[in-house]
Amino acid sequence: MKIGDNFLGFGISGKGLSIQRKKMNLIAENLANGNTVRTEDGKPINRKILTVKQNDIPFNDTFNDMKSTIKLSSTNSNHITAPSTFEINSPQKNGLEFDIKDDSTQGDIVYMPEHPDANQDGYVQLSNINTITEMIDMIAATRSYEANLTAFNSSKQMAKDSLEI
Repeated sequence: MKIGDNFLGFGISGKGLSIQRKKMNLIAENLANGNTVRTEDGKPINRKILTVKQNDIPFNDTFNDMKSTIKLSSTNSNHITAPSTFEINSPQKNGLEFDIKDDSTQGDIVYMPEHPDANQDGYVQLSNINTITEMIDMIAATRSYEANLTAFNSSKQMAKDSLEI
């Protein structure tokens, strides 16, 4: 859902909210799988990490997106009009690229000879998901989400106040 472009605070806050929501979902998945030793294919469970990359969006593309959502009309011949050579691009692109990677660090190896996934020597490799690390990441993501929500509400209040002038 597009709630604004990059020039307005709505779009920037919306991107931040989207990123933090995806991060919280990934943390919840990591916590749910924290005590699982093996996947269905027999490999140990690895922690998943979200990486976000902001692609470079040329200024013209951003301006074109803005042009497609905001129509300007000139009432005076001295006003600057938007050139007609700009292309109207899809306003749905936001320039964010999400990638989920597996953390390749090895989990703890514990001696549990009765465990069904134990090797010949009786050791089991546990997942590399640390509950404390996940909880710290979850608190950070929550705080970032709240900060983006506060910024979004501030933008909304400014837009609302500007309509009352």
